[in-house]
Amino acid sequence: MQKRVVVGSDDKYPAAVEAARYLVERGFEVVEVGALKSGRIEPWPDVAFEVGKMVAEGKADWGVVVCYTGTGVSIAANKVKGVRAALCVDAQTARGAKLWNDANVLAMSGRLTTPEIAREIIDSWLNVEKIDETEKANIERLKKADS
Repeated sequence: MQKRVVVGSDDKYPAAVEAARYLVERGFEVVEVGALKSGRIEPWPDVAFEVGKMVAEGKADWGVVVCYTGTGVSIAANKVKGVRAALCVDAQTARGAKLWNDANVLAMSGRLTTPEIAREIIDSWLNVEKIDETEKANIERLKKADS
């Protein structure tokens, strides 16, 4: 099981705070970045780039990013070579992002995601142990496009 997760947010949204807390409860080592670390509003591109770089460089097994809509951090994280960030608003989307897309950064909306929904999304993400083999060729195409 992957044990080190980087969680970043541009503000201290309840979903971001809960994601970090819940992952610790689930036994993960959590590295907090952005507002979770500084306690103040941080630029969302910087937060997403930092999370993305940690994942791409192997300093974290996977990441979580949160901003108001989740869109900005998702776009920014995907600018980092090797990152496959997916904006997930529910548990089934998170499951699919891992199962069919091998996503390695989970993006969530600080506006729409309640702490309870954040836990459901994380649980669904974590319940996928390996990618769907029928999607392996597509995922490899995506990785090649990244190089």
